[in-house]
Amino acid sequence: MDGGMETTLIFHEGIELNHFASFELINTEEGRQTLKNYFRPYLETADQYNLDFILEAPTWRANKDWGHRMGYSQDDLDQINRDSIAFMRECAETHKDINTIISGCIGPRGDGYETGQMMTANEALVYHRKQVQTLTLADADLISAYTLTYKEEGLGIVLAAKEVNIPVVISFTLETDGRLPSGESLKEVIEQIDSATDNYPEHFMINCAHPEHFKDILSEDGAWKERIKGIRANASKKSHAELDESVELDIGDMDGLATEYLQLKDLLPNLLCYAGCCGTDHRHIGKICETVFQK
Repeated sequence: MDGGMETTLIFHEGIELNHFASFELINTEEGRQTLKNYFRPYLETADQYNLDFILEAPTWRANKDWGHRMGYSQDDLDQINRDSIAFMRECAETHKDINTIISGCIGPRGDGYETGQMMTANEALVYHRKQVQTLTLADADLISAYTLTYKEEGLGIVLAAKEVNIPVVISFTLETDGRLPSGESLKEVIEQIDSATDNYPEHFMINCAHPEHFKDILSEDGAWKERIKGIRANASKKSHAELDESVELDIGDMDGLATEYLQLKDLLPNLLCYAGCCGTDHRHIGKICETVFQK
């Protein structure tokens, strides 16, 4: 999978993203070319190591609250979500020799680091239902929800996906103590969502944390660990508060991060999806592939 799209575009490409939202790039030919250039080295890496690749649509912020802050109507957002999936199909066509999966990416209603105003599971279902339906009708292969900070929002998204019978992946932000920003443990959240939905999610993922922040919790035994099949780790070991205050991008130690992923492979028996989050780019993913799949 890819790395930190937004931090790459902002810090490496010098592109201003309103409210950290990349979906506006879909609106112009120049923006679409920027996205093609962004994904190209990742697709080349997948080809090099003979791996499948998940193409994430740039729709993480394309929901009602964030879209309306930026002046988009619901009709505008529906069109952007549809266009994004079509564009991902175009990107996949450039590398027909790679098995690509098109993911409709969904982000939280609020911030990806703080819980803010929390919804009930039913409120989250109602809130996210429209975007899930639109991405599904646009022919996404699955729904992936990232940077979620508490259980109920994740559960609501799973229920919305279950309504339209599309596979769904749920990924939670973790703090330096290995817990969700809500204070909940990852183990409890995974078990409770699975229990409430008959294990409907395809799998769960961890995002927006360095492996040093959560390796300890993965040393515990339990079937819940088998449900974690993807990692989107930060390059930096800094806390979320420290990252929010940073004016420069911390790309961390690429070799060290790759070694951490190799260790995670031993801790997580079903780890399948290797990706990055804030501060990572195609170089990090290339180093991870070199380390994990060459040893």
